[in-house]
Amino acid sequence: MSVALLSVAAVALDALLGEPKRWHPLVAFGNFAGRIERRFNAGGRGWRSHGVTAWVIAVLPLTLLATAFSWAPYVGWIVEILALYCALGMRSLGEHVAPVAAALRADDLQEARKRVGYLVSRQTSELDSTAVARAATESVLENGSDAVFAALFWFVVAGAPGVVLYRLSNTLDAMWGYRNERFERFGWCAAKIDDVLNYIPARLVALTYALLGHTRLALKCWRNQAPQWDSPNAGPVMAAGAGALNVELGGPAIYHGELHERPQLGEGAPADAGSIDRGWQLVQRGVWLWLLILCVGAEFYA
Repeated sequence: MSVALLSVAAVALDALLGEPKRWHPLVAFGNFAGRIERRFNAGGRGWRSHGVTAWVIAVLPLTLLATAFSWAPYVGWIVEILALYCALGMRSLGEHVAPVAAALRADDLQEARKRVGYLVSRQTSELDSTAVARAATESVLENGSDAVFAALFWFVVAGAPGVVLYRLSNTLDAMWGYRNERFERFGWCAAKIDDVLNYIPARLVALTYALLGHTRLALKCWRNQAPQWDSPNAGPVMAAGAGALNVELGGPAIYHGELHERPQLGEGAPADAGSIDRGWQLVQRGVWLWLLILCVGAEFYA
């Protein structure tokens, strides 16, 4: 089966079933990674070398296992589809952001704060409705890149091994990639590898958002605002996405009790429930565009 058909099958499976409710591979991997971290970073005393060793132990054996299974006769294509399906989080993303928009429309700010707290790591207990909508819209744009588009990209590039390598690396970055006393040294490797793996996908996603929205504004925001963001990959994605939606994102936010003065992203109206919906629709349209390009490319190659 071609990469295009395998990708379409995995996206369709995600749309039909969503994330596995029981025995999700990434949940099991997270538990495994937690045990590794406690072994190599006890008391937050692990050095960069310990972080490298932990990353290798956590990621490489499973990537090699995915390689072996994907090459298996007759069933290799099933392994390929399942690997991408387990790495995708498209339907799950929609299921998490929709209740935030619904709560804002119902003027239930307490519920909106609670729901957006499932999506972001910032403090949400004191957010007003605009700040809640801003946080949810940012999460849609960034998680769309990390959990959907980047997984598709690495699947196209390297099949099941590529998407397993990427998704496990991205999970370790989410667990270990913090700039605090506990993870500053130990999580350096996980954070840098995730930056490298997301570099090209993030810019393709930013271009996708720009093409499917307010293109000129998106490109302008990407060019002028992305360099001010502290993340080399989230900056282009969210700046272009905010411009594409013609909405204002960014601004100050509280993380782990500390106020972070983040730069503005995008231009236009303040975020609201509608911007959350439009952000989710932007991600969906982007996925259909990528799949269309893959199918046309496969037909042309054939």
